[in-house]
Amino acid sequence: MKSRRFAQVDVFTDLALRGNALAVVVDAEGLSDAQMQALACWTQLSETTFLLPPSDPAADYRLRIFTPAGELPFAGHPTLGSAHVWLSHGGAPRRADELVQQCGVGLVRVRRDGARLAFAAPPLRRSGPVEAALREQVARSLRLAEQDLLDVVWVANGPPWIGARLRSAAAVLALQPDYSAMQGLELGVVGAYPEGAPAQFEVRAFVPGLPQPEDPVTGSLNAGLAQWMMGAGLAPAAYVVSQGTALQRAGRVHVRRQGDDIWIGGDITPLIQGQIRL
Repeated sequence: MKSRRFAQVDVFTDLALRGNALAVVVDAEGLSDAQMQALACWTQLSETTFLLPPSDPAADYRLRIFTPAGELPFAGHPTLGSAHVWLSHGGAPRRADELVQQCGVGLVRVRRDGARLAFAAPPLRRSGPVEAALREQVARSLRLAEQDLLDVVWVANGPPWIGARLRSAAAVLALQPDYSAMQGLELGVVGAYPEGAPAQFEVRAFVPGLPQPEDPVTGSLNAGLAQWMMGAGLAPAAYVVSQGTALQRAGRVHVRRQGDDIWIGGDITPLIQGQIRL
């Protein structure tokens, strides 16, 4: 065992304890897969990440992302939170305007967006409407009638997200999901706020396999939803998502299309910094 630099940050919020928590091991060289998985099970956070030297010469660092149940090829709030921790612990990107993360989906670009960080949404690995049986399962899982679901589509970009669009943000907030019916799904739900509201959409993310089956704020889901909704003309080129409201959180995801890229941004609030013995 040895002492390694360690941090916990709150992602997609500028208010401590109101976003999505992330644990980051800064000096992860030499840790085995089993040790990384054991720490993720011990923290019981939705994700725990490990910073490593890159194996791709185009990357600034390599990131491994673990949930208590296993490793993920990509996740959004771990990407932003880990980038913040890497920079705050002396990381120096090769380019002044952005850094490059190597992870399971390949290379992900991260840049400063004022006081925030933002990542370029990775391409969808699966898109388009889901099959009829899955749509029926989504309706049962959300305790909704079929006609309440405006769209049910694949928005998978690493995690196998399914996106469901409802008629309003209020309908999203009123959901009382049936997690037993949802088994096997990673389901995101989105609905629009009335014009003039501080956020344009409310999002909720359900992953029944995690210790906390509703994720507070979810970058990968919002990246997938943005690609689908912008492509379908359902969202403007820039908007703000509110997420976590049903969990008494105050997550805010800032989405913007610039050229061919969709950037998913948010504030990061540092909470804990110290050493961990692994």
